[in-house]
Amino acid sequence: MRKHPFHLVDPSPWPLLASLACLVTTVGGVMYMHSYVGGGLVLAFGIAMIIYSMCVWWRDVVRESTYQGHHTVAVQLGLRYGMILFIVSEIMFFLAFFWAFFHSSLAPTVEIGAVWPPKGIQVLNPWEVPFLNTIILLSSGASVTWAHHAILAGHREQGIAALLITVLLALVFTGFQAYEYLEAPFTIADGVYGSTFYLATGFHGFHVIVGTIFLTVCLFRLLSHHFTKKHHFGFEAAAWYWHMVDVVWLFLFVSIYYWGGA
Repeated sequence: MRKHPFHLVDPSPWPLLASLACLVTTVGGVMYMHSYVGGGLVLAFGIAMIIYSMCVWWRDVVRESTYQGHHTVAVQLGLRYGMILFIVSEIMFFLAFFWAFFHSSLAPTVEIGAVWPPKGIQVLNPWEVPFLNTIILLSSGASVTWAHHAILAGHREQGIAALLITVLLALVFTGFQAYEYLEAPFTIADGVYGSTFYLATGFHGFHVIVGTIFLTVCLFRLLSHHFTKKHHFGFEAAAWYWHMVDVVWLFLFVSIYYWGGA
């Protein structure tokens, strides 16, 4: 008989499988970049293993929380602390890219003309696609907050509608970002400006895709009656992550698109 509120997880093969998947993906990536025969297949197989590991591992977590009742108040508190620390680590991740950008832009070297943007770089107009994407992403932040309040109030239909709007706005944002990359007059190979621009905005775009998947899973869980007024941490984690994506984009827009392109 358990006399504590904590969840001692059962033995699981998924951490081992996920580790092996990461190893296969890394080896495949190196082989692919060095043009080894079969490198692309190894890389694709590793990515497929990672996706499968994610699906089955998180399936078990959902099962433990929703159907087996293992996510008590104490467990949910620990998960909240874990998510907060994860978001802090993501902020530090982006801080490195901002550091590189400001290091290069505040004191431009003679090799790039001692000016920023560097000579020969035609920058993007921040008031076109970037500003439109800012409006879209902030609107998605408002709609995910609406979904959160709807769940807290027990208005499931409103929550579903708001979450669906959030996912659609996220997809539109990603589409415009892809269009911007296709039409951009510079590439990641165009010196320090191209490197800092595409690394910062590209990794943000990757986080948008991850957040979209996160929110889509929450939408299906909401449709399946997994969330209640007092038991919906899975959605809260997705909402926190999405707000982090919003805030990072605001810093990207102001610093890289507006100030950095002036």
